[in-house]
Amino acid sequence: MKSNLKYLGVLLSLIGVVILAVYHFSGSTSNAMLICAAICVIFGPVVYGLLAKYAKD
Repeated sequence: MKSNLKYLGVLLSLIGVVILAVYHFSGSTSNAMLICAAICVIFGPVVYGLLAKYAKD
C-alpha cells in the first residue's frame, strides 16, 4: 500500500487537469474551478517529490 502512496502526487496533478477540462468544456465563468485546478496542478508535483523522497517501500 505504501508503494502506491508515492503516486498520490501524480493522481493529484491528473485531477487538476480533469478539472481544467471540465471548466473549459462546461463554459463556466466561475474562478473557483480554476483555483482548485491550480492548487492540484501546483501541489501535485510537490507531493510526488516529497513522497518519492521520504516514502519507504
